[in-house]
Amino acid sequence: MDNLDYGIIGNCRSAALISKNGSLDWCCLPEFDSASIFAKLLDEKKGGSFEILVDESYSINQEYVRNTAILVTRYSDGINIFEVHDFMPRYHRPSPKGGYNAPPEIVRYIRYVYGKPVFKVLYNPKLEYAQGETKTYIKDNFIASLTREVRFDTIFLYTSFDKQTVMNGGDINLEEDGYFLLGYNEKILIPTLEKVYLEMERTKVYWLNWSNKTPTYHSYSDQIKRSALTLKMLSYDKSGAVLAAATTSLPETIGEVRNWDYRFCWIRDASMVIKVVSRLGHKNIAKRYLQFIIDLMPDKDEKLQIMYGINKEKKLTEKTLEHLSGYKGSKPVRIGNAAYKQRQHDIYGILMDVIYTQLEEFDTDIENGEELWNITKGIAWIVGNHWQEPDKGIWEFRTENRHFTFSKVLCWTAIDRALKVAEFFGKKHRLKKWRTLEREIREDIHTNAWNEEKQAFTQSYGSPHLDASVLLMESYGFIEAKDPKYVSTVHAVEKELCHDGLLYRYKNEDDFGLPSSSFTICTFWFINSLFKIGEEEKAIAHFDQLLSYSNHLGLFSEDIDFKTKRLLGNFPQAYSHLALIECAMNFSKKRSEIDILESMEKNDK
Repeated sequence: MDNLDYGIIGNCRSAALISKNGSLDWCCLPEFDSASIFAKLLDEKKGGSFEILVDESYSINQEYVRNTAILVTRYSDGINIFEVHDFMPRYHRPSPKGGYNAPPEIVRYIRYVYGKPVFKVLYNPKLEYAQGETKTYIKDNFIASLTREVRFDTIFLYTSFDKQTVMNGGDINLEEDGYFLLGYNEKILIPTLEKVYLEMERTKVYWLNWSNKTPTYHSYSDQIKRSALTLKMLSYDKSGAVLAAATTSLPETIGEVRNWDYRFCWIRDASMVIKVVSRLGHKNIAKRYLQFIIDLMPDKDEKLQIMYGINKEKKLTEKTLEHLSGYKGSKPVRIGNAAYKQRQHDIYGILMDVIYTQLEEFDTDIENGEELWNITKGIAWIVGNHWQEPDKGIWEFRTENRHFTFSKVLCWTAIDRALKVAEFFGKKHRLKKWRTLEREIREDIHTNAWNEEKQAFTQSYGSPHLDASVLLMESYGFIEAKDPKYVSTVHAVEKELCHDGLLYRYKNEDDFGLPSSSFTICTFWFINSLFKIGEEEKAIAHFDQLLSYSNHLGLFSEDIDFKTKRLLGNFPQAYSHLALIECAMNFSKKRSEIDILESMEKNDK
């Protein structure tokens, strides 16, 4: 496969990627950041997969059950037809126990449709990132796979089909529905077809109910709902964390070394996701995330890291898996992420923005008010003492620190939102000091980030380089959309960073040379900026073009190749989908307003 033509299934505990041909090529169990069970995505020979194989006479089509996370792959040769319904169980437990049933399991429900379909199975698990030998044994009730070399690990496959035929890759003649249930734990009660079907229907109802809470929009409603479902699948219920993506080491450019592990919770990415999902009306995910933040900050003087493990781990040691060849030969494969040590001042403003948004939207339903006020005071103190220092910036430059414009703007945002939170809680005694600080940061940015020659706010103080992140100055309220300086900045960014409708993050050299792929969220930011400054038709044309570059299921990764338009980088990417939702909501709102005006004009006539 030349593109990231994968669907994601998940249950807010872990996730798996299934190719458009029905091959399960990436899965980590029992949790998102556990060692992989299947990693063909990162090494076609060694990684391991779970494949449904048919002969060349079959055509294969794939789509989600509408408004759910159940992925259907349909195989048909015109006469003989069957479907594979892939999902990870998730549904409400019956009372009085309550909560959610979300076991570390994947179900592949094989639905007989018509004729006499025949398929084979390639079942080849490679536990612990395929670091040692995985041995597989047929037992009375299941197929067990285990490894002992790196550390002991096991996986169990239950099936309604003949286990010997499955393991030998023999023909399976389908005459009725069947199933595969892959579980991290041995089952107490042996699965049956009826029980597995019930799991699928309960899971379907859960997702339909969740999607029903997302409003229906005038335009792009299907794209908004699919993106919202994807963001939900990247959330981790146990702690409230939100992952940047479900994968590790998918390269930003084929054959290069910008390969990172994204199965962690970046404060920036997660806070942006929560803000958008909250606007869609999903309160619980926001509440859980705020509790995640509260739990991370027990000490009043403790600085936030830029990222944490999904179970609140603070140390995310980075290492390489030299035995894996990497996606399309792009080494190294990394697990862990050394960026957790970096200083990035923007996280404080982004977090304060999401805290204020929650207070504003759910003021009668907010919990932990005292803890949130305590965090607000702590952030204002940290920003007040450190905003004048350089940092690594939003793009995580691994070498020198700089005075990045985006970081400064978000320091301003932190104090601006702290002022609003103080007013919300009636804490008047903080206002005078914080207002002075807010004014000082704002004036510093206008003085030092503006480049007269470029007629734009640039990447960092004194720099001639443009950077897509400065487009967010308007979104965070630092500057008005129609301000001549902002309009000029949008046009300067378009001139220098836009190529064939796609945006570079920046074009100056970083730690690994010149960037050579488009960063998807930056294109969405640019489109949103065009829309805000009044170039609405142009913005919508760019948006429709960008949507056409998604994969067959409407999913986006982190990057897009300028030339081929293939998806690159970790997948699916929370950043990309939250920005898609923001654009689509703005466009839909505007379209609704136009329709209302046109309707009023008709009635007047």
